[in-house]
Amino acid sequence: MTAQLIDGKAVSLQVLDRVAAGVATRRASGARAPALVTVLVGGDPASQVYVRNKRLACERVGITSLPLHFPDTLTQAELLAEIDRLNADEAVDGILVQMPLPAQIDPNAVIERISPTKDVDGFHPYNIGRLACRVPVLRPCTPYGVIELLKSAGETFKRRTAVVVGASNHVGRPMMLELMLAGATATCCHRFTADVAAEVARADIVVIAVGKPGFVKGDWIKAGSTVIDVGINRLADGRLVGDCDFEAAKQRAAFITPVPGGVGPMTVAMLMQNTLDAANARTQ
Repeated sequence: MTAQLIDGKAVSLQVLDRVAAGVATRRASGARAPALVTVLVGGDPASQVYVRNKRLACERVGITSLPLHFPDTLTQAELLAEIDRLNADEAVDGILVQMPLPAQIDPNAVIERISPTKDVDGFHPYNIGRLACRVPVLRPCTPYGVIELLKSAGETFKRRTAVVVGASNHVGRPMMLELMLAGATATCCHRFTADVAAEVARADIVVIAVGKPGFVKGDWIKAGSTVIDVGINRLADGRLVGDCDFEAAKQRAAFITPVPGGVGPMTVAMLMQNTLDAANARTQ
């Protein structure tokens, strides 16, 4: 068996086309275009690339992009004051503060300061809580994108066993909640899990997000399962690889995401979806 690749780039373009149509419908009704503020603190090269990609996606779908860039000397009090200003601005629908932040700024304080109605990253405890209670509003972008990828592969979820490897607040934990919401029986593995290999081996759906190249071995994968690799790691030779041993896993899985070109494009696409949804909710 050789797994069929799940093309995240193609699926993300479908989502972006859907968002663009939604923005056009909104404009045709007389409403303004949704507006997304991206806040970048400092000059981290990777963060600059991520923010640029988000701005380009905004241009593609017709969302107004409002970039803010501050020096890495910005204080936490100054950033929180800026967020307060954006929360009060009726022309702003979404606020995204690019992580990581400089050491003097507590990311949790920043996340919790953003209004839940403008939290298009879906990280605010209110929005995570809504997801846990099965009434999602703005959903964490990467797990939301993974669900779209699984649907594109024909996943049915119900009566299926799903295992998430990694328990971060931004991916692993909300990913388990998303899978449960979709109808799967979900387990989340973390650093205290006794036997991660055994958990993975029983899974019909495996989502891996640990930030360690090749952490999940190919022989752990159940034959015929679907593998979603959220990880992206740069090796010493410059290659980008995921958290799964891709070459070995694709000989056992039915479907698998490549790295790069799998989950990455979906995160930006779902950010656009969240921004449109936030704008529509605010004008109802």
